Amino acid sequence: MPKIKTNSGAKKRFALTGTGKIKRKHAFHSHILTKKTKKRKRNLVHTGLVDTSNVSQVKELLCLK
Repeated sequence: MPKIKTNSGAKKRFALTGTGKIKRKHAFHSHILTKKTKKRKRNLVHTGLVDTSNVSQVKELLCLK
């Protein structure tokens, strides 16, 4: 049996915390920043956690169990 490959896009976008939760970055912070307020851009900098409804899908992409 061949090894299962990790999804390359997922491994760039998600990271595990020490307790096993999955960190993610906010969307809408890569371009067209001139029309967004300072407060909005500042709040997009912080990382968040993947919602519980999506954790199983992300773990499957990362080849975690």
